[in-house]
Amino acid sequence: MKGFFVTLISILMYSSAIASTGGSGKITGTINVTIPKFKANTVVYIDKVEGDFPAPEKHSEMDQKNLTFIPHVLPVVKGTFVDFVNNDDVLHNVFSPDACAQKFNLGTWAKGEKRSYQFNEVGCDAAILCNVHPEMEAFVLVMQNPFFAVTDKNGTFKIDNVPPGKYTLKVWNEKYKKTPSQEITVAESGTVEVTFTLSK
Repeated sequence: MKGFFVTLISILMYSSAIASTGGSGKITGTINVTIPKFKANTVVYIDKVEGDFPAPEKHSEMDQKNLTFIPHVLPVVKGTFVDFVNNDDVLHNVFSPDACAQKFNLGTWAKGEKRSYQFNEVGCDAAILCNVHPEMEAFVLVMQNPFFAVTDKNGTFKIDNVPPGKYTLKVWNEKYKKTPSQEITVAESGTVEVTFTLSK
């Protein structure tokens, strides 16, 4: 949940600048999949937006509780530090096998402790694993800009405070990899409604 609020704060940081250019719009929509449980935890994002988007000073967070990474999917802006917190009564380890995250391994630590890693490569979708509990898995996605959202259990999403312009809207889902992108135009106000149908 803290990761969500950090993302929200980073988006709001740009809202005043956007307003000075004539307003902003929003993107809403729905993800359709054949297996309902995969409606959730799909990331919908604008591929590229003009400008520089520094990472928030406040760290995002991925918890370890009940032998589960929470959240399961965490999108962040390039340069964001993610704190990996252990709230279980057992030891946990956090590592990623992916080269885009430098195959980091933060070691093993006890309840109440945390360790951090900075994600610096745009486009990285790093699998997050635990050497102690191989059934645990999560993902951190690294974005160029803060205009993204994670779908809820119904497959719905909303991206607010989007500057007007033409964009490529993409999706990421851990099971459905072949979903085509969509070209959209965001006006100075109003809402763009989008539907994605995911396929393997």
